[in-house]
Amino acid sequence: MQIIENVLEYGPDAGRVVLTIGSFDGVHLGHRALLDRLVNEARQSGLSAAVMTLRPHPREFFNPGNAPNILTSDRQKARLLAESGVDKLFFLPFDAAVAGLDRAAFVKDIVVGRCGTKKLVVGHDFRFGKGAQGNYEYLAEAAPALGMEVCQIDPLFAGGQCVSSTIIRERILQGEMESVEGLLGRRYAVEGEVVRGRGIGNQLGFPTANVAPHNSAIPAHGVYAAEAVVDGKRWMAAVNLGIAPTIRQEHVTIEAHLLDFDEDLVGKVIEIIFHKRMRPERKFPNLDALIAAIADDVLVVRNYFASIAK
Repeated sequence: MQIIENVLEYGPDAGRVVLTIGSFDGVHLGHRALLDRLVNEARQSGLSAAVMTLRPHPREFFNPGNAPNILTSDRQKARLLAESGVDKLFFLPFDAAVAGLDRAAFVKDIVVGRCGTKKLVVGHDFRFGKGAQGNYEYLAEAAPALGMEVCQIDPLFAGGQCVSSTIIRERILQGEMESVEGLLGRRYAVEGEVVRGRGIGNQLGFPTANVAPHNSAIPAHGVYAAEAVVDGKRWMAAVNLGIAPTIRQEHVTIEAHLLDFDEDLVGKVIEIIFHKRMRPERKFPNLDALIAAIADDVLVVRNYFASIAK
């Protein structure tokens, strides 16, 4: 997949594409339904399947103090889009100038002028342009004069609810990792760089990788059965997420103890794939009690993976 870091610097004589536009945070099942239509339309037309996504998320630009908890880092998003069959990924820097574009200029100058769009596939709630004045009805009216077709797909429902990034964020923040899987179509994962910690895990006999996450939707505090992806290989992991109250961390941390692993991970980017919340985070009366609890957690995680392997 070709990645264009700034669509405003691309073209304007770009190759012809079938395009869709959105934040695609999470690349959940609703997004995948749209991407399936996009790729099918592109293959049937002999064109490239392209996605234009906004960076940063518009809500982060308009209300930075109340920005959404991001579900996927740019790298995760790019990988998931490529796996869906997307040929080109355009990033649109979302700033005051872009936010101020009227709907006609957005379509003419960026969608058609920069991306070379011959067909536009949009979701049921797609809005664009200054004041979000652009919608599907406007596109259907404006498209013929621009030499472009447009189509819209219906929302996807699961369990009686419309699949959305908002619902998924709420479930993640509550630690409901198994129900999240049914909306994402995969287990939720956090990607981040391993940073040097205080070495307390080593002292307790359970060394941990301290992960500084690239995405901000962090599950509820607690101990999780998870997998850690290191250089493409998966390892079972017992993950503590929280403030480690027994040893009093100042900030929320993601500490992953990789089972049967003894390499130094500091500086590496790894991915934590959450399977199941095993228990809430607790404060223990002393270090001996904490060590015993961690040993129990590791055993529970081993048993969990043994059970799902059957």
